[in-house]
Parts: sequence; structure tokens; C-alpha cells
Amino acid sequence: PADPLSPQEHGLDFQRLLDASAYKEMYRQDMIRWGEERRRANPGFFCRMAVEGAAQPVWVSSGGLRGSAGHGAGADRTPAQVVSDTRRLSDVEWFRDVYGDVVQTVRVVASEETRKRRNWVFVAGVDDAESECGLDQGVAFDWVITNDGDELSLDEQLETLLRSLRGRL
Repeated sequence: PADPLSPQEHGLDFQRLLDASAYKEMYRQDMIRWGEERRRANPGFFCRMAVEGAAQPVWVSSGGLRGSAGHGAGADRTPAQVVSDTRRLSDVEWFRDVYGDVVQTVRVVASEETRKRRNWVFVAGVDDAESECGLDQGVAFDWVITNDGDELSLDEQLETLLRSLRGRL
């Protein structure tokens, strides 16, 4: 389609847009353009959608965990919300402004070599757009998780993160 689009407005398969398929790539630039228009009109548009109906506190997770969201509860049964895949400094700032110090940011990283082994191919104009690298600078992440294929290391990092988050509930 020539016009910017949302999956719901154009009958697209939302689940297929979450994977690394040719289907997603066919619509990716249009989706980015649509998202930028929404964000220009209302900088908190996607952030509000992510937490709509969720209870506080909110933890923000950035990059690498595409499409996942979950709820947890601590000993006092305080709900928690995980928001994955924030893409821009303005998203992180929105969560910090709304929820304050309770927000924990998590960046998941993988080397370019690892990403290529996972069939990632750089596409100019897409992979260097703000939607893909808007958090590469300017954010002091609370946590950085390395996901280069070492399952034991990844499990250890995630367990440390989870222990810390449970301790905050």
C-alpha cells in the first residue's frame, strides 16, 4: 500500500509482522512511516497503548524481545507489567515521566556476527532508521543482557535480572 498503515486498518496478519519473514519486510517501511505519523501527532501514542489496562509499576524492556508482554506478582501481590520493544528515547522518557523511579530499562544486545547467523541482513533506510536504532545512544540502561547464543550465560543474566525485579515488587 502507498499510504502509511496499521495492521488493523489494512487487514494484515499481526503475528506475521512480529517475525523476521519476507511478509514483514514487505510492509516494514510503510509501518515505520505510519508509526512516525502517529508519534508526531501524539508522542505517547504507543506508550499509552502498551500499558492500557495495566497496573503499575511498569518495567520497560528494550530491544530483542519482540512482541512479548507479561504480568507478574510479588509477595504483596503487586502487579507488574513488562513492556517490550520500546524503540526511541522519547518512549523511555515517557515511561520515566509517568512511572518515575520504578521503571527499569533493559537492553538486549547481540553482536552483528550473531545477528547475521540468525539470518539478519542489513537494509539501508530501514535498519538505520530511528525505529531500529533510536536507543543506540542517549539512554543509560539499568540492565544490558547479551544474547549471543550462550544459553548458560543468558540464563544467568536473566536470573539475576529477575531476582532484582522480584526484590522491587
